[in-house]
Amino acid sequence: MFTGIVEEVGHVRTITPNEGGVRIELEAALVVEDATIGASIAVNGCCLTVVELTENGFAADAVVETLARTNLGALTPGDPVNLERPMRLADRLGGHLVQGHVDATGTVTSRTPQPDGSERVRFDAPPEVMRYVVHKGSVTVDGVSLTVAEVHDDGFTIAVIPHTLTVTTLGPHDRPPGAPVNLEVDLIAKYVERLLVPDRSPS
Repeated sequence: MFTGIVEEVGHVRTITPNEGGVRIELEAALVVEDATIGASIAVNGCCLTVVELTENGFAADAVVETLARTNLGALTPGDPVNLERPMRLADRLGGHLVQGHVDATGTVTSRTPQPDGSERVRFDAPPEVMRYVVHKGSVTVDGVSLTVAEVHDDGFTIAVIPHTLTVTTLGPHDRPPGAPVNLEVDLIAKYVERLLVPDRSPS
């Protein structure tokens, strides 16, 4: 479980095809300080397992299913990625509860700079995501916990503060219009929907 508060931006060092997917080697410093083989690290909001610790980073395997359902399949060497370690029970929950299970990918459709240095960023999202998106609710974009500023029929808009633009990959250089992003909806919304669905199990 994660919080959607990015700890650092790492970079892709190599991508090596293997049986069933690829091995991604990443440059990182902070998230590997206490990492062990088998540990989980969110990469652009996608929970991956550390399979190797390197001198200044780590490697993780991404299977075909992960590559098809996330933007990890579009990564190339040198690309920046958002990184976060799993939360600890004693940690403050600065964002919201994030599983690291990407629901779908969306697309940056527009960016509008604001006088205060923030940006209003609009994203397209598929219907299976939009059913859970509400005004002032939480959504995870490339592993970043964000608050929905506007809801549209085919997507949503986020007001991204200058700090987030600087310390994550959501800045205009890394995520220009047309860029794919990983989306994860609020876990609580899924449970609420499930509870409201009539129980059709045999009595």
